Amino acid sequence: MNQQRRLLLKHSMVFGLMASTGLISYAQAQEWSKAAFDGKSLDEVFKALNTSTPEKSSAITLTAPDIAENGAVVPVGLTTSLKAEQVAILVEKNPSTLAGQFYFPAGTEAFVATRIKMAQTSNVYFLVKAEGKWLMAMKEIKVTLGGCGG
Repeated sequence: MNQQRRLLLKHSMVFGLMASTGLISYAQAQEWSKAAFDGKSLDEVFKALNTSTPEKSSAITLTAPDIAENGAVVPVGLTTSLKAEQVAILVEKNPSTLAGQFYFPAGTEAFVATRIKMAQTSNVYFLVKAEGKWLMAMKEIKVTLGGCGG
């Protein structure tokens, strides 16, 4: 019983610290877009993100392989000098086009490193929303072993 009380106190302190620094409220305040994740094409996702085709930007630096040996775990990343509010990663030929969406608090350096799943060789779009405007960079990644159902 004493051990359970200590565990409860420990978790209470962690959640209290997270709430006091704003981590919990910020995460809860972000609304994920079900329509964007349900999008089956670039145009559907762009529409759900309230944009037309974003313009290309050289301020977005990509990290992604030219060839992915396994489409189930393709490492991708991006950095940008822009004051990013959001980042979205889209895989054009995946069953669900939007692979990931990330939000950044004001004043935070925009950096994303993750792994995505790709069904086949495809263009991958990295979108950055800065100052209310979506910008993008794109790279084709060749997949030798499919990850989405392959």
